[in-house]
Amino acid sequence: MDRLKGKRALITGGTTGIGLETARQFLSEGARVAITGNNPANLEAARLGLGVGVLAIQSDASDAKAQQEVAETIRKEFEGLDVLFVNAGSADLRPVERWDEIAYDRSFAINVKGPFFLIQALLPLFGNPSSVILNASVNAHIGMPNTSVYGATKAALLSMARTLSGELISRGIRVNAVSPGPITTPLYGKLGLSASDLQSVAASIKSQVPAGRFGEPSEIAKAIVFLASDESAFTVGSELLIDGGMSL
Repeated sequence: MDRLKGKRALITGGTTGIGLETARQFLSEGARVAITGNNPANLEAARLGLGVGVLAIQSDASDAKAQQEVAETIRKEFEGLDVLFVNAGSADLRPVERWDEIAYDRSFAINVKGPFFLIQALLPLFGNPSSVILNASVNAHIGMPNTSVYGATKAALLSMARTLSGELISRGIRVNAVSPGPITTPLYGKLGLSASDLQSVAASIKSQVPAGRFGEPSEIAKAIVFLASDESAFTVGSELLIDGGMSL
């Protein structure tokens, strides 16, 4: 299909999981795609896997100044932008008593500050119409232990989707959000747990999902394609909860 034919798209955190799968689906729908990543090896592997024509940009999602550099690269290479999927994020899960100021600030820098200043830097490049999709989380809605800071950052993104919609829709820029439940991605492998502990955590999470399983990245990417396409032209400031019923 060609639902994104001719559209220029940027996906942050596009080297693994939901971001990488979304890049694949954007390409199959005819988009011209740029991805960002902070790990050079992962970024190069994603670029090679996605094929010729994909623009790979190394960038630290937590650095406000770096977002201006991403925007400048997009201006030089694409001249403008039609779709932004803000996917880069950090899931630092720990009990309240184990948080310190450095870790707290880093979570907010990656999940909230970086996205805000990236959108700001890209404003002169967005076409009319254009679409911004923020990757939030079911954890903004439920009281899962050890997610106090993570859930707060994702709630901030949902608020941003609504407030920026009110501010930017007059420019033809739609802002929406997706909130995945537990998805089979490398994210959980980055929690620093042993294999047995990771299995235990995964089983505990799955038991809270009425659908009885983790979701797949492709299931989230399909929703993002919809929000990126002109099919969702009347969808503004909305959130798609894709969580297997977990928020129920």
